[in-house]
Amino acid sequence: MYMKFIENVKADVTTDIVYMMCPMHLLKLEEKLKELDEGQILEILTDYDGALEDIPGWCAKTGNEFLGLEDSGDYYKFYIRKTAR
Repeated sequence: MYMKFIENVKADVTTDIVYMMCPMHLLKLEEKLKELDEGQILEILTDYDGALEDIPGWCAKTGNEFLGLEDSGDYYKFYIRKTAR
């Protein structure tokens, strides 16, 4: 899967799940997106390598927009825009 790397995204909400394993990255993602309004951006911080496939795949299944990710070296920053659902 092609990874879209981006920088300097302004997130509306950040959730730190570094050190949490599967399936916490998807459970926290879903939980936090429910709290956002349409169009807002969620930033997920995780060091779980499985998220590289899981989060973009989850976005494709749910219709939310995967904007891309940033690799800080210690963890990944995923950016998801909430869409109407």
